[in-house]
Amino acid sequence: MVDLTKRRIFARQIVDDSSVRLPWLANASTFTDQCTRCGKCVDSCETRIITKGDGGFPTVDFTLDECTFCYQCAEVCPEPLFTAKTEQPWNARATISDSCLAQKNVECRSCGDMCDTMAIRFKLQIGKVAQPNIELDECNGCGACVAVCPTSSINVSNL
Repeated sequence: MVDLTKRRIFARQIVDDSSVRLPWLANASTFTDQCTRCGKCVDSCETRIITKGDGGFPTVDFTLDECTFCYQCAEVCPEPLFTAKTEQPWNARATISDSCLAQKNVECRSCGDMCDTMAIRFKLQIGKVAQPNIELDECNGCGACVAVCPTSSINVSNL
């Protein structure tokens, strides 16, 4: 069993346990036990957001692109790691940090323009530019908003 959280003992870097691994992952806690790191999911990802992360295990990098929920990563996997496509792909949602340009009173709506589900809406405010608001119930965690953010203020993680 490879426990990536033990890495904290030897490094000052904190391992983010809320990071998004792969969509439709059946059990994140046993993922490192069952994944053989074959790389088939990396090769099959149509947007190339699945990369090799810590220990060679696949992880999602939204700075590259978004997840289109194509299910190809699950279909090519030789291990029983995934749930059915009819299930919810993950419990990931976007959050916006204080470094957001709109929160600094600079007009920017890049994230809202990329959001297909329209989960990011902008509220008009007196004396300020419109402020982003994420409707978590509508956010599917696709990550389309992450790569387009000019200040890297958006993060997608598991709730």
